[in-house]
Amino acid sequence: MPQDGAPRPEERLERAVRAAEQALIEYEIAVETFRVEVENFSRLHHQKLGPMYARLDELDAEIAEARAARTGDPEDRRKADEARARVLPMPGVEELFHGWMDGEGLFPEAVAMLTDQPVRPPQRVRPSDEARKLYRELARKAHPDLAQDDTERARREEFITRVNAAYARGDETLLRELAEEWAKGPAPQERGPSRAEELYARLEWLAQRKELLSLVAKELEESAIGAMLRLAPDDPDRLLEEIAEKLLADVSRREAELAELLG
Repeated sequence: MPQDGAPRPEERLERAVRAAEQALIEYEIAVETFRVEVENFSRLHHQKLGPMYARLDELDAEIAEARAARTGDPEDRRKADEARARVLPMPGVEELFHGWMDGEGLFPEAVAMLTDQPVRPPQRVRPSDEARKLYRELARKAHPDLAQDDTERARREEFITRVNAAYARGDETLLRELAEEWAKGPAPQERGPSRAEELYARLEWLAQRKELLSLVAKELEESAIGAMLRLAPDDPDRLLEEIAEKLLADVSRREAELAELLG
């Protein structure tokens, strides 16, 4: 028998479950925040650097073709064909470059970028600090794992889907509106007493969920874009500028090499 004033085992388990729920929600917020950052960095990367990569592929093909024309070597011809095949239009290339390229080649914005002329920068969709704050607050309050029944879970899941979509677009205004909507909604019910076996099952589910999220986080961190983003988490725009400078230098070297072969 527990001593007077000492918490019952079920009460200790319930506190452990609540602590685990909050820890999982915080972890989910961190993973989702990083996912959005990776997605946005990937979009900016393709928008800003995609045309440069395309230009390098084209120059590589022209260099290989010029070398094959000069030597007449079948092996050089084979390499030229392979290089040319890499720059043939592929399904989805317009989507990949987000409007920087069409069937006729590069758009004026991309040409301007390659010639180091002023160009309208790609749309920034990285969430502001205030949007991040609003997102975290909403995720903590409305998370589906805090639901007490299926009806409440469905309501929370529908709401948090809209929150995630607004955050992915960096829509601070909509996030504020969603915060007001949630504040006017039905107050969440207090958690009632639970049996020990239910609490143990809940703890097991939370552990499994955390393990799945860890795999998602690992996949994001080990992706090419995630690895690049980790190099400059506080200033990804500067990282893109540094990569662009290197690519422009590569373009200049390839153009000089091609001019020498054709000369």
